[in-house]
Amino acid sequence: VIPNVFTLQRENEILRELNVNLSDEVSRLRESRIENSRLRALLGLHEEAPFKLVAADVVGKSLLLMRNTLTLNVGTKDGVAADMPIISEQGMVGKVIAVGDNYSLGQILLNKDFRAGAKLQRSRVDGILGWDGGSELRLTNVPKTQDVRTGDIVITSGYSNIFPKDITIGIVSSVKQKSGSLFHEISVFPAVDFPTLEQVFVIVELPDSARAVLEASRPAGKQ
Repeated sequence: VIPNVFTLQRENEILRELNVNLSDEVSRLRESRIENSRLRALLGLHEEAPFKLVAADVVGKSLLLMRNTLTLNVGTKDGVAADMPIISEQGMVGKVIAVGDNYSLGQILLNKDFRAGAKLQRSRVDGILGWDGGSELRLTNVPKTQDVRTGDIVITSGYSNIFPKDITIGIVSSVKQKSGSLFHEISVFPAVDFPTLEQVFVIVELPDSARAVLEASRPAGKQ
């Protein structure tokens, strides 16, 4: 029996269409599973957080500059203001630096202007967290006499007037000694995966203005 060419062509078209539809369905199911897992983590953070949170979607981001930022779809109408911390279920993201009615701009950890007080969760050693443009963060001002180990978890210290204490920042990836220096050279791998970041929370808590004024008025030489 000679097969009907036109019938075979039609069957192939139907099979290709079915394959495309199945691939699309699999992709949607996979995306739904990822979103469900992420939303569960976000919901858990929202329920456990000791402070008021405003959920936001990341609608824009820059990750290849020295001053990297996120654009969020929340603004003054949602109670968001400048200097409010931004977090995710993974840990510290950054802080709000500019606000409009419906959108806000966040300065992330991977920004040369970002600074935050931090400490090692295990040894309680304090330092200053910053970024110099590399692939990881830096924990500075930690004397060589202090106990620092690779694998130590780094958290916010609570000494900042902006960031609450005990928020995860990252994990110590290396500790090096530089000849002639009194301080460790500490690299920190951030807990937040910024390239895949899609949802965050803004902590709706403004810095204590009285504390800010007092600390700003410290006499010279008392820094």
